[in-house]
Amino acid sequence: MIVMKFGGSSLADTERIRRVTEIVRARLDRKPVVVLSAMGDTTDFILEAAQKAIDKGPVSVEFSLEKISETHLTASKELGLSASLTPCLRDLLSELGSLLAGVSLTKELTARTRDCLVSFGERLSVRVAASYFQSTGINARALDAWDAGFISDSNFGAAELLSESWQTIPKSLLPLLDEGIIPVVTGFIAKDAAGAVTTLGRGGSDLSATMIAAACKAEEAQVWKDVDGILTADPRIVKEAVPVGAVTYEEAAELAFFGAQVLHPRAMRPCDKTGTPVLVKNSYNPEAPGSLISAVLPENVHPVRAITTRGNVTLIDIVSSRMVGQYGFLAELFSCFACHEISIDMVATSEVSVSLTLDSAHDISAVEKTLSSIANVKVKTNKAIVTIVGLVDRSTAILESAFGVCAALGVRIQMISQGASKVNISFIVDEVEAAPVVRALHKKFFEDGN
Repeated sequence: MIVMKFGGSSLADTERIRRVTEIVRARLDRKPVVVLSAMGDTTDFILEAAQKAIDKGPVSVEFSLEKISETHLTASKELGLSASLTPCLRDLLSELGSLLAGVSLTKELTARTRDCLVSFGERLSVRVAASYFQSTGINARALDAWDAGFISDSNFGAAELLSESWQTIPKSLLPLLDEGIIPVVTGFIAKDAAGAVTTLGRGGSDLSATMIAAACKAEEAQVWKDVDGILTADPRIVKEAVPVGAVTYEEAAELAFFGAQVLHPRAMRPCDKTGTPVLVKNSYNPEAPGSLISAVLPENVHPVRAITTRGNVTLIDIVSSRMVGQYGFLAELFSCFACHEISIDMVATSEVSVSLTLDSAHDISAVEKTLSSIANVKVKTNKAIVTIVGLVDRSTAILESAFGVCAALGVRIQMISQGASKVNISFIVDEVEAAPVVRALHKKFFEDGN
């Protein structure tokens, strides 16, 4: 069996749904489980409706519901689906309307209610898609995640799947496949032990797919997006960017963290645990080979896998002679950030100094004041991280080339760090310099034959 996950852009309209159907049909012999996100912008419409329910009351709720209803009922009509689907969709839309009406009365949107509201996008999506599959001769069945065995904790907005899911998911899905039924499962959502709807947070839809693949011992998980796979650079920065044939789980995680549009690291955990390959494909270009994420790379791969950048970074330099030979200083320093609930991205240390980076969205005024009592602190804004992901045994040659490129551009590297995973080399430059550096590095590593 395989698992095939399609995101919202792959389900944006009726033509896209038809294309997805043909992609699934071509792989029926591999016993696919299909995982779907909400159609197009449905989730945004629902959240917009919830905010209007708070701000403007019941009249606004009815108006917002019309937009959501039109998306699905029009798709149902254009796809020529059976009239029996319409009452099912209307029942869900009515339930959504009742929930929004409650929000309009209480003028409050709790995390629990928000999760329940958002779930309707996926629940509507799988019913439309499964019905269309059936109309074209594919024996499909729509399943909400909780009917597919997904059990989570109660951390609304960022729920984690419980260990029981490893048993309940295959118990729910494998018998359907044995009967020749294609399960069409909602991504991104689950229920906790008390029966409350939860959402799985960032990368949640991809996590749904990889969890099914890992738990059911699938041949592979296929994540269908709107690009040809993992690219050597952001095509908005480097128009010559090309797909990467293969990366390891660690490399994919580093690329995701440092800004590349691939699977979120938490979405890869289940398949990383079981060694299940993940294939990133393009639903707009199914013939493209895509990018394979697996535990082991093929031989003779390029030493650099990809180059990425992330802006809006703050660099903090902390200097203190107290660091010399004194245990506990770094613990004190990092606990200061923890107390203020600020996460640290990159770290580099010397005998008397620590340099680290943060997302510029953090308000660091309080932590800066605290740190200034134990060290000299310099805060530098408008920085960017440039990351090269590649083979650890070629890091010296990679660094030599990267430094040469930056020197030729007159760019000063302000901090450098190599992660413990030993698959990335990252450095800090001014934000305005990041794009030219990425373009020059891409030319050096991928376009000049190096």
